[in-house]
Amino acid sequence: MEDQDRDHISSRSNFSGRSDQELDEMLDELRAGKIGINQPGQNSSEHDLEDTPEENNNASGTGNAAKSKKGKSRKEGFNLKDEVISWIQVLVAAAIIAFCVNHFIIANSEVPTSSMETTIMAGDRVIGSRLSYKFGDPQRGDIAIFIYPDDEAKGIKTYYVKRIIGMPGDTIDIVDGKVYLNGSDTPLDEPYLHEEMRWKDDRFEVPEGCYLMMGDNRNYSRDARAWDDPYVPKKKIIAKVLFRYFPSIGKIE
Repeated sequence: MEDQDRDHISSRSNFSGRSDQELDEMLDELRAGKIGINQPGQNSSEHDLEDTPEENNNASGTGNAAKSKKGKSRKEGFNLKDEVISWIQVLVAAAIIAFCVNHFIIANSEVPTSSMETTIMAGDRVIGSRLSYKFGDPQRGDIAIFIYPDDEAKGIKTYYVKRIIGMPGDTIDIVDGKVYLNGSDTPLDEPYLHEEMRWKDDRFEVPEGCYLMMGDNRNYSRDARAWDDPYVPKKKIIAKVLFRYFPSIGKIE
């Protein structure tokens, strides 16, 4: 056996020229597992290519350092000033859009009294279309948002919501609680009234370019019948009411 091992060491490890004593010492080390023998075709440095635990730790540390550096780079890339400016631009743009929509496309109004019941209830909020009267004329029966003429004469801008009853050039007669147009013997058909109007006989002659407004709840509405200036110029009519959005959503006619 010793001779075979010695021959193995001699032939596989190129130990020619070694003395028998040296070969015996190497044989003892081989038996003790202190040295290894390369197999045919095996590179003597192959073991060196395998990562040791220490090397793995170093590699992991290097990867963590790279990730940390990358994260730090991302944080350094965040610019608070640029972010604030970006948000300001968004808010300014939103404010401009809201301003344009509210001043050129729609009108938002609250009806605080019962003057338009039961079509519009007290506390209802309504939306009107400004475009309706930009590209067309107000029509009899429209519910409109307009500037109250008596307050405007005092330098106060108050928005009212009433129904258009009188058109430019109309003569409006109120007789026995009914409305008559331009000398007609037939009273105006007003299906939106929920009770008969109690009002003195009266007459209104609507100037050209102006309109006469009344509430649907005639007995509890302070409208053109009681105003100092009963006529509303077209340019003071802001929008045609389209629908209610609070406390419920619904079309208004």
